[in-house]
Amino acid sequence: QVQLVESGGGLVQAGASLRLSCAASGRTDISLAMGWFRQAPGKDREFVAVISGSGHRASYSDSAKGRFTISRDNAENTLYLQMNSLEPEDTAMYSCAAFDSQQIIAGVPPKYWGQGTQVTVSS
Repeated sequence: QVQLVESGGGLVQAGASLRLSCAASGRTDISLAMGWFRQAPGKDREFVAVISGSGHRASYSDSAKGRFTISRDNAENTLYLQMNSLEPEDTAMYSCAAFDSQQIIAGVPPKYWGQGTQVTVSS
């Protein structure tokens, strides 16, 4: 089992930056691929970014590309999402997730989920 706890959300103005963190515990002897997802009110959950267990490979949604950076510190069992140039459209509950593999495998959903941290961007 893997437990995930997010932090770092908040209320910011458009153009601001935030860094989200996700602390992992439990099965941390193997560095699993991890990712960030978000869900806005009334919308489906959507993919934001994913990173391999080694941290050497990352992939982003079109909306995140160029503004967000996913990273990880395996020694601290922590995943990060640096978000710059935030827009009101980025308002959502952001959740981190862990996959059941070290590599990023297209089409395979995460196995573990955190509770989420709210990000609200005002215009």
